[in-house]
Amino acid sequence: MSSSTDSVVAIYPGSFDPLTNGHLDLIARSSRLVVFSVSERMEMLREVTAGLPNVEVDSFDGLLVDYATAQGATLIVRGIRAVSDYEYELQMALMNRRLRPGIETMFLLSGEAYSFISSRLVKEVVRLGGDVTGLVPASVEVRLADRFRPAPVLNPVSR
Repeated sequence: MSSSTDSVVAIYPGSFDPLTNGHLDLIARSSRLVVFSVSERMEMLREVTAGLPNVEVDSFDGLLVDYATAQGATLIVRGIRAVSDYEYELQMALMNRRLRPGIETMFLLSGEAYSFISSRLVKEVVRLGGDVTGLVPASVEVRLADRFRPAPVLNPVSR
């Protein structure tokens, strides 16, 4: 998942025959989707899980089941907020089982208070100046505010 430069490379495949304003809209919107680098995300995870002694934070490239095998894991935990999550997660779990039958996937339903929260929605609310207090850990809220704080407007000096 990480690279040596912590940069994100996105691919938007299509024929673009012809390129439309809809395509341009998706390109512009997707260019803003990644807010934090992998190393920044790992740092935030380490901060908020510091009190959980049996939790480690890491990143990897390649297949999840290969990483799980290398770590000696036999269980993958996935969260589900809605039926739409289940459909995707089921496909992934079945493929993972096919690739590594010894690794099980366990689905945990999100708590009711968090069932509507997604990273995408949090980023959108912050970008538009909304309050995300209680939707993310306080330290993450600070980082989001710093990342999306409007640049100061420099007033030209009058002569």
